[in-house]
Amino acid sequence: MAKQYLFLILTISCLFSLELTAASPVRASNKAISFIESSCKTTTYPALCVQSLSVYANNIQTSPKRLAETALAVTLSRAQSTKLFVSRITRMKGLKKREIEAIHDCVEEINDTIDRLTKSVQELKLCGSAKGQEQFAYHMSNAQTWTSAALTDENTCSDGFSGRVMDGRIKNSVRARIVNVGHETSNALSLINAFAKTY
Repeated sequence: MAKQYLFLILTISCLFSLELTAASPVRASNKAISFIESSCKTTTYPALCVQSLSVYANNIQTSPKRLAETALAVTLSRAQSTKLFVSRITRMKGLKKREIEAIHDCVEEINDTIDRLTKSVQELKLCGSAKGQEQFAYHMSNAQTWTSAALTDENTCSDGFSGRVMDGRIKNSVRARIVNVGHETSNALSLINAFAKTY
């Protein structure tokens, strides 16, 4: 019984801390929020951009570098949770053969996405310690290439569920997640490109 109470207390504590984290934009400076809103206007999906990044306004402040890094980190986290979600679908009963094949292919594509976004995160960090324009440009180019490649993977996964034969709950659930990751990746790429111009 004591263990159950301890588990309940820990769960409530986690939920409470998550609420505090999510509420942080209220305490963030107007300058930081304005910077994020202004920067997000250059992205393909500005509303999603503001929604995803304003939570981290206190950390981002008015730094294009931190904005790009945060956008990429958020995208990577979203890709990882999407992989977990899609992987769990394979355990469902009553799946069509075509659905199973599409799901397995999609998991592979998401793995590639995660790998490429991870490499992009590393390259972006190296931009911060770059010595000179040439070194900065090299790491920045790598970050842009990996992020762009990740976007291609996401589109390939989504394409696997095209056609009427795939219509239904599985297709809708998977595509909704993949589309969201694709939008986040596209926004991250825009913010990385914007950061590249500041050097």
